[in-house]
Amino acid sequence: MNDTVIRQDRAGAAHLILNRPDKLNSLNVEVFLALDAHLYDLARGPAGIGVVVLRGAGRCFSAGHDLGDIAAGEKLPRPHFQSDVIERLATLPMPVISAVHGHCYTGALELALAGDLILASENAKFADTHAKWALTPVWGLSQRLPRRIGPAKAREMMFTCRTYSGRQAEAMGLANACVADDAFEAALDALTAEILANSPFSHAANKRLLDDTDGLPLPVGLAHEVYRGEGRGPDMEARIGAFMSRKKG
Repeated sequence: MNDTVIRQDRAGAAHLILNRPDKLNSLNVEVFLALDAHLYDLARGPAGIGVVVLRGAGRCFSAGHDLGDIAAGEKLPRPHFQSDVIERLATLPMPVISAVHGHCYTGALELALAGDLILASENAKFADTHAKWALTPVWGLSQRLPRRIGPAKAREMMFTCRTYSGRQAEAMGLANACVADDAFEAALDALTAEILANSPFSHAANKRLLDDTDGLPLPVGLAHEVYRGEGRGPDMEARIGAFMSRKKG
């Protein structure tokens, strides 16, 4: 595995860090190869990991797809490689947080959108610039962006190639929250701890439920929840028992 993405585990969260700070963490084939290897490991369900955090080293999350890599002619290990890796990130059984500071442009936005949650720093800058380069999305943006912020705002982003601040991203629903730059690490730790306090069974089952019913008519989605939902998890009795003990005490 190359070191263009490094993994650091802390307090039950696996931090996957895009690690090309000298290139503003621009995304090339080597980055996706490294990310793919980490995701395969995480998908096997390593003990003690309940949240995955995707973030960037240095000045930003990522400036986007490496244009030099595109111009040179990327050598992919298989067709649609990058989109497959992003889908693998999106479908991990544990919640995924995209922690965005600084640039998050185009291909990087497609990658960040694979997160269940996006936490932005005030200095974050989001943009979709595919149209600036006579390109169209192939890593999921045309599907994930309108589902997150609505089709009208997605069209605005895609047609104007405008840059949006962290606060603007929060206001449009692209980011779940935007925090001051100097509070970013503390807010990220607090968010991961809040998620980790809850059942990993429920997190995985709820992700499957949301994914499996996305786009279904309401009656069909309701039937899926009622008849195909996974119900009680193996940690239910212990969690309720612990709560009742604290209540009695």
